[in-house]
Amino acid sequence: QVQLVESGGGLVQPGGSLRLSCAASGSIFSILTMGWYRQAPGKQRELVATITSGTSTNYADSVKGRFTISRDNSKNTVYLQMNSLKPEDTAVYYCNGRLVQDYWGQGTQVTVSS
Repeated sequence: QVQLVESGGGLVQPGGSLRLSCAASGSIFSILTMGWYRQAPGKQRELVATITSGTSTNYADSVKGRFTISRDNSKNTVYLQMNSLKPEDTAVYYCNGRLVQDYWGQGTQVTVSS
């Protein structure tokens, strides 16, 4: 069983930066494909970025060049560095781990507003 706990959300002004962290329990973190998803009010949850066990990354077009996903297997943690934030990035951000099944964190709120 894998438990995921996100942290690092908050309120930031447009153009600012935040770094989200997701700490995982369990012994299989290094072989999980990890990802960040987000859900804005009234919208469906959408993919933001993923990183495989081999550290291949994939990004939604809307965040390419602004967000960076990374992982530290020694700390069982995945990160999402978010730069040049826009109001449309406002959402609850969820950490996801995937192998045979999906594991989800509880989410962390990111609000981009002046």
